[in-house]
Amino acid sequence: MRRIGMAIIAIVTSFALAACGGTGAGGGATTGGSGASQAAGDTLVGVAMPTQTSERWIADGNAVKAGLEKAGYKVDLQYANDDIPTQTQQIDAMITAGAKLLIIAAIDGTALTSQLQNAASKGIKVIAYDRLIRDSENVDFYVSFDNYKVGVAQATALLYGMGITDRDGKATGNAAKGQDIEMFAGSLDDNNAHFFWNGAQDTLKPFIDDGTLVVKSKQTTIEQAATLRWLQETAQKRMEDLLTSTYGGKGTGLKGVLSPYDGISRGIITALQGVGMGPTIKEGLPIVTGQDAEIASVKLIADGVQSSTIFKDTRKLAAEAVIAAQDFLGGKTPEANNTKDYDNGKKVVPSYLLEVDTVYTDNIQSLLIDSGYWTADEVKSGVAK
Repeated sequence: MRRIGMAIIAIVTSFALAACGGTGAGGGATTGGSGASQAAGDTLVGVAMPTQTSERWIADGNAVKAGLEKAGYKVDLQYANDDIPTQTQQIDAMITAGAKLLIIAAIDGTALTSQLQNAASKGIKVIAYDRLIRDSENVDFYVSFDNYKVGVAQATALLYGMGITDRDGKATGNAAKGQDIEMFAGSLDDNNAHFFWNGAQDTLKPFIDDGTLVVKSKQTTIEQAATLRWLQETAQKRMEDLLTSTYGGKGTGLKGVLSPYDGISRGIITALQGVGMGPTIKEGLPIVTGQDAEIASVKLIADGVQSSTIFKDTRKLAAEAVIAAQDFLGGKTPEANNTKDYDNGKKVVPSYLLEVDTVYTDNIQSLLIDSGYWTADEVKSGVAK
């Protein structure tokens, strides 16, 4: 994408310099980062991304590739279009082609055990990118955002939008009781979905317990709320079914919907508007949260349709992945800032976690436009250029 083309180079460079100064995932690896770059030559790094149907994964793939190539490595970037067999075949091919390191954003975090065992037998390090790979001892590092805090931020945004708390999550004290909400979760095979859900549930629980919030459908488990593959159309269908079964087909009384991802949010909003709600929040559309600051949803926020989204600056995530890769390839151990929370069922994976921001209508300019993530024209049109 055009915005990555200019921004990623500056970001990766600044993070690489920070690594030499002792901060970031590459802290302490002064000779590791620079040594890896000098010796990179024909070193091949395999980068496996889940899909090109989401603009964020296109941006992630491009950003990681640009950063690695700037550091001097050859890169094999592959997208699997959310097909598990395709991704396993792609990773097998990367190993066969002689990749010295793999960066993997898994479609199904439990489906890569044999590929990772093969990689380990050949001394190939594996970095799990944003999605933790489960049930394997052969995951060497994990770069992501603080995903529990993402869930907290999503729930706080829902509460704030409904007037129950301020933006920091402090109760206003004047919220009405019995406000109806519904909740959506991500794909159960994505480990992040569980962190998002847990963070959100811990934040909403006090308000559910005291009767301020009511999940009218009684669908309160992650299994009931899950959205396979995070698909927009799946979320839209579930929201339509909820409106029919629980809200008389018109959404009467529904005040808010917890959504963990912008694509899901857009499906929810389409269903709500389809029964005559809104079309904007001011005109009665329920508060709907989101995640990833996808341009179509940023436009909806600017237009007063979607309430919020969580901004995870994937340029920074890509930069951390590049720094960790340089360290491994230079014979160093990347610096982790979390060594206790990300247990994949076989081991606690050393992790580097980044912070996130919540985007509302009034901070689109400061968070997204001023940082160069999106331009004003892109926000206005809702289309990436």
